[in-house]
Amino acid sequence: MSTDPLDRLERLLLIVEDDAAFARTLGRSFERRGYTVLLAANLVEVAALLLLHTPGYAVVDLKLNSNTSGLVCVQLLHKHDPAMLIVVLTGFASLTTAVEAIKLGACQYLAKPSNTDDIEAAFGHVAGVTEVEIPNRVTSIKTLEWERIHEVLVETDFNISETARRLGMHRRTLARKLEKQRIK
Repeated sequence: MSTDPLDRLERLLLIVEDDAAFARTLGRSFERRGYTVLLAANLVEVAALLLLHTPGYAVVDLKLNSNTSGLVCVQLLHKHDPAMLIVVLTGFASLTTAVEAIKLGACQYLAKPSNTDDIEAAFGHVAGVTEVEIPNRVTSIKTLEWERIHEVLVETDFNISETARRLGMHRRTLARKLEKQRIK
């Protein structure tokens, strides 16, 4: 029996991405490589698919449209099957979220743009790699705010009300900030 993590019996891949066009394009690319692809746009769809399927692979966008962090999906997927190889994609790479993704069960964390080759290679990093290539750019106040919000979200197990309380802001204000911070 092969020990290569990509040589799994059924190459069933779940793509959790709220950008439908990107999800379809990525899905078609993986289908050409012999994967069977399932698509989900949010946590509810992920939970429904997990009732019927146990994917061996998952690609999860860090920021989903429904004010849900992709890390919640990573947590759910890892709980469903600890052997699942999960790659987190983000247009907003930070060391904090990279470490959290790995702690929650992802095998790799990639900054967008990442192509199918990058993602498939990342499935081979099963030990969890936190050395994220972060683009060389000046950190803005908005970036620092987003990192702090995300850090507190993780601390509170993604409880929006508790996060808002700890950050000293109204829950609706936090919800608006999360909605505005759509990162692709």
